[in-house]
Amino acid sequence: MPSFQSLLNDTASSVELALSEMLEKQGDNLMSNPIRHAVLGGGKRLRAFLVIHSCNIFDVQKETATQAAMAIECLHAYSLVHDDLPCMDDDALRRGKPTVHVKWNEAIATLTGDALQTLAFELIACLPKVDADRKIELIKKLAKASGMQGMVLGQAQDIQAEKSERSLNLDDISSLQRNKTGALIEWSATAGAVLSDNSDKELLNYARSIGLAFQIQDDILDIEGDTILAGKRLQKDVTAGKATFVSLLGIENAKTRAKQLVEEAIQALSIYGDKAEPMRQVAKFIIERKL
Repeated sequence: MPSFQSLLNDTASSVELALSEMLEKQGDNLMSNPIRHAVLGGGKRLRAFLVIHSCNIFDVQKETATQAAMAIECLHAYSLVHDDLPCMDDDALRRGKPTVHVKWNEAIATLTGDALQTLAFELIACLPKVDADRKIELIKKLAKASGMQGMVLGQAQDIQAEKSERSLNLDDISSLQRNKTGALIEWSATAGAVLSDNSDKELLNYARSIGLAFQIQDDILDIEGDTILAGKRLQKDVTAGKATFVSLLGIENAKTRAKQLVEEAIQALSIYGDKAEPMRQVAKFIIERKL
């Protein structure tokens, strides 16, 4: 088996190419350049990686897995474009490039996010060689994961926390981050089970553990990370006085908790044998990454 970094890079490259080719087929219009700016040319493609390798566990066809991976990357890109807006996090840098509202304007950025969100659902609705029931189930789960019971709820909780006089505790932060970050990771990691009509119980347990570990590592990198390497502004949470896993646990205890979560995630994959090895490797990578 190739090294994990090589596998991650190859997966990112193949998804990037597929996204670029898909967008070319959409034609050129006023929205083409900001959409391409938002979704192409950067990112680890961890969600896409989880989709593709959860599909590999259940022998889902490559073409189908790739298109589902493209869908989650479009949905994720939409969330970043909107999150960067002045009314949200007000960021000028994303993946080492100017954010969409900086390069164009707020209205175009809002519409870019809208377009990427709807494109994600179009890609799932048009999945090749998948029956209608599986498509509907995947669409339903993505709508829930990204909407008022998932990512959008988490973003609202985050905004409310910034304005509240009450400090968040660990349970509050865990709930917020499971919605804001974890919900899309859960969708990605269970996509293969849904597409093959298999139980997603073990993969859901895996995803919940790595989703929380991912956010803890983000909090750690917000303190210890390198702005140039990360390609975005760091120490935002400290500046804003926000409660994080690091501020509540301390940095060493946060690192310990993240490692425990990765061990739990790896254990959840034991029933899948060697087919799940890339999923095990991505769990380890989540707390080893530097950006």
